[in-house]
Amino acid sequence: MDQDFNKNKEPESVVRRDFLKKGVLATAAFMIIPRHVMGRGFVAPSDRLLIASIGVGGKGRSDVASFEKSGLANVAFLCDVDTRRAADSVKALPKAKFYKDWREMLDKEHKNFDAVSVSTPDHNHAIQAFSAMQLGKHVYVQKPMAHDIYEAHMMTQAAARYKVVTQMGNQGSSNDGTRILKEWYDADLIGDVHTVYAWTDRPVWPQGIPWSTAKTEIPKELDWDLWLGTAPNKNYVDKLVPFNWRGWWDYGTGALGDMGCHLMEAPFSVLNLKYAKDVQCSVGSVYVDEFKRGYFPESCPPSSHVVLTFPKTDKTKGDIKMHWMDGGIQPERPEELGANEIFGDGGNGTLFIGTKGKMICDTYSENPRLLPLSRNENLKIAEKYPRVKDGASGHQKQWIEGCIAGYGKKELSSPFEIAGPLTEALLMANLAVRGYDLHKEVLGEDVFPGRSVKLLWDNDAKKVTNIDDVNQFVKRNYREGWKNLSF
Repeated sequence: MDQDFNKNKEPESVVRRDFLKKGVLATAAFMIIPRHVMGRGFVAPSDRLLIASIGVGGKGRSDVASFEKSGLANVAFLCDVDTRRAADSVKALPKAKFYKDWREMLDKEHKNFDAVSVSTPDHNHAIQAFSAMQLGKHVYVQKPMAHDIYEAHMMTQAAARYKVVTQMGNQGSSNDGTRILKEWYDADLIGDVHTVYAWTDRPVWPQGIPWSTAKTEIPKELDWDLWLGTAPNKNYVDKLVPFNWRGWWDYGTGALGDMGCHLMEAPFSVLNLKYAKDVQCSVGSVYVDEFKRGYFPESCPPSSHVVLTFPKTDKTKGDIKMHWMDGGIQPERPEELGANEIFGDGGNGTLFIGTKGKMICDTYSENPRLLPLSRNENLKIAEKYPRVKDGASGHQKQWIEGCIAGYGKKELSSPFEIAGPLTEALLMANLAVRGYDLHKEVLGEDVFPGRSVKLLWDNDAKKVTNIDDVNQFVKRNYREGWKNLSF
């Protein structure tokens, strides 16, 4: 498999077949001098960052609003393939110029903005962000930052290569909770952590189901071909857009991709985790008849329990076992937790188990506490790590401040150098969840061999060494007309 992880070539322009002719500039939406005119790191007279936002409905809408609310940025360009979803953002920002095709926007307007925000479905995150970075633009990308391990790796490299300021949209990394947990751990309150559990009640969308064969008319407001982007060409399916795409491998990354960046961020930060060395899993089955298990390889399973092994770090004395559970599965309640005390936040949580004790937190690292809860009474540990103003609500503003300061001038909560390894670990876990043998035509117990063994990971080569079939999901091939990421 030719993955080209470390080729050193001249940067290519924005990825597109028969890409629009370069050099055509449209009228800027704001009469503000873009920062690039004055050189990287200089602040425009307006003292505001100019942002082009790709995907401005749903989460993209709240991102756009946060950028504007910061008082340090203007969203100068809006882009969305679905004018229905974009309507609120367009109404809120009437001066922002609107595009349906992000490639056209980057081609025509790249001299008129400083940074790009990406809030589209997972399968298009990488190509949009990578193309922006190749143009020297800072990028903010919703979680998970990529759909495939290869993409995450290339994006991490690109951020350093093009010296741009990056941030993944796992806003909990800016909360005080992660920093408090780090301070407790550094103070040796729970000893050496060897096991971590993270769990979620998601998916809250359909999974473990067959692809619909019903013919449905494409809404006139939606450009279906552009929505598909890098994904295989398929007919439009009702209710896939705008939310349920998360449960299909062609577009989403399941509950792991959706919530893992929130719930596993704290362990990565506290324990300084990087890349896992092996993974194993079990998943929930769907039976379509008596003793007849459903075979739906295009859809994520309804639930899973994944165990990742991380090598010893400078924060631990040995390997760390990270358990991930979704679909409502939860670990055994700690003995230190009272019978009527809520485990996590009820549906989600992260539990650290150390040699001297345990600590726990909710989604976004909120509400950190030691177990038993009585240990938190009169607890005083010196503040060691700087807080982010407004916590999770200040995550976008932190990135904007970093962009204005310039590359490497401001510490961020989730730059790609941190978010990349976290994303790769989640996507590696999905290799076990997804790993099946395409050559099996008869349903059997070994159709999903990745679910029956421990997958051994060679991080340098970016491949599983003991079951080659699952490596097809390390780097997918984009459909015709879309070029894979490369330098």
